[in-house]
Amino acid sequence: MKKLEHTVEAVILASRWLLVIFYLGLAFALLLYAISFGAKLIDFVDKLFVLQETDTILKMLALIDAALVASLVVMVIISGYENFVSRFDNADGNEISWLGKVDAGSLKIKVASTIVAISSIHLLQVFLNAQQYTDGQLMWLTIIHLAFVVSALILAYIDRLMSSTKKTKGE
Repeated sequence: MKKLEHTVEAVILASRWLLVIFYLGLAFALLLYAISFGAKLIDFVDKLFVLQETDTILKMLALIDAALVASLVVMVIISGYENFVSRFDNADGNEISWLGKVDAGSLKIKVASTIVAISSIHLLQVFLNAQQYTDGQLMWLTIIHLAFVVSALILAYIDRLMSSTKKTKGE
């Protein structure tokens, strides 16, 4: 019976390697998104001298938004792999000091913060084009953004409570 238990545990532990498919898929999606970013950048450069100031700001905000989304994907790939699959080994023997610093709890906070930043940029883009939206649409977009902000604050508060609880228990 103990041998069966060890076999089941080995299979369950090995199943974490299935996550690699997801991380590789995200890396491929990031490549596609980088190509899309390049197209947006080329379009921006092509129209730079004919755009009005508001349109220039909107194009730049779109590029910033894309960079934040790409950073979010990288953060999820690296942190997820490091936390759930395997530690990164550096072939050069040099320590990669910034890896392994984001645990699952802090990843949630970073993801929520990035989503709030992306939502803020999107809302700013909407407000710069407010004439294209109804008052009801503006209200709902603002409410949705505030929901992201409140969610991020609640996650940060819970994380702070959990870390203070760990400190008081001596973990």
